[in-house]
Amino acid sequence: MFLEQSEFLTAAEVARLTQLAREINFVDGRQSNPHNTTKLNLQADLNDRGHAEAAHIVLEAFARSRPFQDFAMPKRIAPPMLARYQPGMKYGPHADTAFMAVPFDGKIVNLRSDLSATIFLNDPRSYEGGELVLHVGTRPIPIKGGPGEIFVYPSTLLHEVRPVRSGERLVSITFIESRVPDEWERNALFELWDVLSLEGLKMDWLSRVRMSVVLENLSRRWSKP
Repeated sequence: MFLEQSEFLTAAEVARLTQLAREINFVDGRQSNPHNTTKLNLQADLNDRGHAEAAHIVLEAFARSRPFQDFAMPKRIAPPMLARYQPGMKYGPHADTAFMAVPFDGKIVNLRSDLSATIFLNDPRSYEGGELVLHVGTRPIPIKGGPGEIFVYPSTLLHEVRPVRSGERLVSITFIESRVPDEWERNALFELWDVLSLEGLKMDWLSRVRMSVVLENLSRRWSKP
């Protein structure tokens, strides 16, 4: 299951992130994955002061997004990182690493990547190619969002970024550890809570309460500390 949310970022936030991308120092993206010979992109220098501001802007958007909170049930979110792709750059088919060391609450923790997120920052018409492609079975699903749009997908999927043919692709990426690590259980909870929110007021009150009790108990059973 995927989550696609337009206007995840406000226009002002997109503008500020775009400005920061012009000021921040970018480094070879292979620094974070040196063994993948198909990775050819640029990513923000994590030691640049602008990186912290850019990450904070995106994290605030995650915190206020009810669709994201309901879908991902996040426990931890890795600091979002700006990435850019210029003509000829790409990220070939790959799997996201299962565990990554990230700063969280003032210390380094081992985050399990249950979900991956791409936040698009520039007009898709301003560059050719550069689609995020998810491989679901034998079917490739290309995604190219508008400014401020987010796409969240299971980290378990094989995926890639197609070569940019012209222009520049600018995104922010991050990884999410969910309180409910099992994808099937997480999707089931999301679907049931969504149906309850849409239809709950039409239900008999006692039936609504009984369904809520079941959902809360399943959340307790399936969530991990």
